[in-house]
Amino acid sequence: MKIDKIELYHVRMPLREPFRTAFGKQDVVHSVLVKMSSEDEYSWAETTPFREPCYSPEWTGGAFLLIKEFLAPRIVGLDIESADELLKLLSRFKGNSFAKAGLEIAWWVLKAKMAHKPLHQLLGGKSHPVSVGADLGMQDNISILLRKIEQAIEEGYPRVKLKFSPECDINMLKTIRDAFPDYTFHIDCNASFTLKHLNLFKKIDRFELSMIEQPLSPIDFIGHAKLQRCIGTPICLDESINSVEAAEQAIQLESCQYINIKPGRVGGLLNAVKIHDMCEKAGIPCWVGGMLESAIGSGIAVELATLSNFKYPADIFPSKTFYVEDLAAPEITLCAPGKIDVSKVPGIPYKPKQMMLKLWTVEKAVVKP
Repeated sequence: MKIDKIELYHVRMPLREPFRTAFGKQDVVHSVLVKMSSEDEYSWAETTPFREPCYSPEWTGGAFLLIKEFLAPRIVGLDIESADELLKLLSRFKGNSFAKAGLEIAWWVLKAKMAHKPLHQLLGGKSHPVSVGADLGMQDNISILLRKIEQAIEEGYPRVKLKFSPECDINMLKTIRDAFPDYTFHIDCNASFTLKHLNLFKKIDRFELSMIEQPLSPIDFIGHAKLQRCIGTPICLDESINSVEAAEQAIQLESCQYINIKPGRVGGLLNAVKIHDMCEKAGIPCWVGGMLESAIGSGIAVELATLSNFKYPADIFPSKTFYVEDLAAPEITLCAPGKIDVSKVPGIPYKPKQMMLKLWTVEKAVVKP
């Protein structure tokens, strides 16, 4: 498959309301859209490292520039027959998983379209709806949080993720568990704690959470292993897992009992599948994470989430959850309570609305041979 042209769009997408986590508040989501063309066919992909390097060392402006100046020129004009071949061509450039993923995912979607298959079939997934959960940022008070949890339960979501940081009061978890004694919750710490908080995590054990997501620094595999030995609640690694090698290290050190896989964070869909397969062999269940993407990125995550070892409901959300209007169409919707359906067309059905793309584009670039 010869790559004839690559178009890049740095977009700025306003959120319905601010989303607060341990690393700050977001009013808008910055993302990079990639349009890849081969002969008369084209694909859309998305990678979302966020505007500032707070979730990871990467950031949207840097990813856009890196793809434009180095990554896209390395592959455009070439006939590339596998994702492995594409990643090898990009391997001279160190790290930058999100940037590489933008091109690698676009290649997968284009390959699926030209093969006349939905993307999930090329990845080895099954054609069934994907189970998804609700994700709640930090709220101004417990009353607002309880209302949002109640709404999520009424809408049929099988679990709720709660953002949690050293600023949060552990009594918040007690209030929530008292109000919803049998419901599935987990907390996401976004790497905001250290082992000095061990006693806090021991207290959290009593709330019977399904997991504690990324409590410690992303590079602290040994610390996570120590923490996991001291508490009963399963640890899930998210930011730590930025490569196949990182996942292998986490498994060998027994740093976690779950792994969250985000295709952008791990460098694309091939690496995502490799990590999924490695975890399945090790008996560690996975789930697919989200980055508040448009329907393009979310739709791609849905396709990935059909693989067999994605056991926990994904962080993939209907467009209306975070956006008044999604940049892309069709918008992501639930096909049943807590379920999102997979693609019924070759590749994925999602692409930008041209008026929205024009309105929200910060910078554009075209790379040709």
